[in-house]
Amino acid sequence: MSFTIFLLPLISAFIGWFTNWIAIKMLFHPKEPKRFLGITIHGIFPKGQKQFAQKLGILVASELLHFDEIANKIADPSQLQQVKPFIEKHIEHFLEHKLKEKLPVISMFVGAGTLDKIKEGLLEEIDALLPQLMQQYAENLKSKIDIEAMVTEKVAHFSSDKLEEILVSIMKKEFRFVEIIGAVLGFVIGLLQILITIL
Repeated sequence: MSFTIFLLPLISAFIGWFTNWIAIKMLFHPKEPKRFLGITIHGIFPKGQKQFAQKLGILVASELLHFDEIANKIADPSQLQQVKPFIEKHIEHFLEHKLKEKLPVISMFVGAGTLDKIKEGLLEEIDALLPQLMQQYAENLKSKIDIEAMVTEKVAHFSSDKLEEILVSIMKKEFRFVEIIGAVLGFVIGLLQILITIL
């Protein structure tokens, strides 16, 4: 029996790895349609990029990113409390400095105690107004922003290289696993061929 028969598992492993490697490459290449022996060959993702972009847009808008959730986050009282110190500081600066510039006559008759009460009143009004204001702002944004259209347009206009870079960076381990599985299955098939030949 020829010794070369024992190379079958290695040859089969290489073929298994190589065919899977080619299959993965053909997800992205060729980027433009090419004719070969009367057959048009075109990478799966470049060919279906517009359909992929549209489906991704629908998925993101319907399953991943609801505008109502964004609106609720914007108008969340705990979020608004984080901007309150900035607002308070701005009001203090206005009452202590700019009021004298804007209304010098009135500022002469207003003492520190009155300024504190004005500040307190303004902050109470802002506390009541801000959630409604932010809710209205979020509603206006919702009517103007179409998440599905934004995602679809962005992905549809990616260059083929950019799309490949993104998908490979996400699925690098999975692609490598597919290549290894091809090699393992090829090796097993090679062993089976040896067994069949011997028996």
